[in-house]
Amino acid sequence: MTTEKKLSSPYIWSVIIILLVLIIDQGSKFWVKTNMEISEEIPILGDWFIIHFTENNGMAFGMEFAGEYGKLFLSLFRIVAVSLIGWYLFSLPKKGASLGLMVSGSLIFAGAVGNIIDSAFYGMIFNDSYYQVATFLPQEGGYSSFLFGKVVDMLYFPLYEGFLPDWVPFWGNEYFIFFRPVFNIADSAITCGVVSLLLFHRNFFQD
Repeated sequence: MTTEKKLSSPYIWSVIIILLVLIIDQGSKFWVKTNMEISEEIPILGDWFIIHFTENNGMAFGMEFAGEYGKLFLSLFRIVAVSLIGWYLFSLPKKGASLGLMVSGSLIFAGAVGNIIDSAFYGMIFNDSYYQVATFLPQEGGYSSFLFGKVVDMLYFPLYEGFLPDWVPFWGNEYFIFFRPVFNIADSAITCGVVSLLLFHRNFFQD
């Protein structure tokens, strides 16, 4: 196989995308965790784009999954799901998948792995961030145990904030924020991958 063919291999591009997403995702989370306290904010583009440090026990975009057993179930489910996604991603080129489909799958896989790293290890390698900046590998140990870590979120885009007009059905005169959820790079990668699959690659799965 020539060098040109090797570089065009869908496996090579998948590995590059996965590594890039993980490096950016984990790098941003590590910086926030070791430089900010919970609920601390850094405005980037005025009131439209804010680095807002928060953590969650549950799913993407700050949604929660109730209870300690719920957290354990979710962490285990993520590991099983990402293993299946990885196996399926590896098999796609043999099924004639396009490079675009491989990119979409790689984004989903990388995002899922990024959040699993938080859930699996952050409770062990960081102390908590309440009223203090967390320490990496603190002497007293982390704030939790394996699989019980919290996912770090920081990207906040409150593009509109205020009271809705009277004429808006159901929500007229109510206080409204768009976009309210706080998320991270891993969440963004998963969302971009899923949207790309739905918009451009549905025919592959139908066939």
